[in-house]
Amino acid sequence: MIIPIASDHAGYEAKEKIKKILADHDITTIDYGTNSLESVDYPDFAILVAQSVNNGDHDMGILVCGSGQGMCMTANKFPKIRAALVWNREMALLSRQHNNANILCLPGRYLDDDELRQIITSWLKEQFEGGRHERRISKISPVS
Repeated sequence: MIIPIASDHAGYEAKEKIKKILADHDITTIDYGTNSLESVDYPDFAILVAQSVNNGDHDMGILVCGSGQGMCMTANKFPKIRAALVWNREMALLSRQHNNANILCLPGRYLDDDELRQIITSWLKEQFEGGRHERRISKISPVS
């Protein structure tokens, strides 16, 4: 499996840790940046990952910024994206089970190494439950 990943400067350190966690799961990453702590604009990086998932190049993606919020807002502008802002293991599970989230957005400034590992591992292993949730996510579409 290949997962595209990106961060802004506030999420850079967490992104580097996440890449190691993914490698431990034999997952290859495509790193769309940023590559330092130098200040950048998060939408520039969120768009790259969201486009690759939206276009079907990849099934899932991961985005990290300080709060996770800006990356999530940006990614969810794409019609086939269901980006979830996740702060703990339970939300990671629910975002997959109930929402079939295809982009995981994380608050890099607020999660320690153990929390990152739990969230990533849970999110990767969990499956969409379908059923009543299928009907609900089918109603998610761009509003004109």
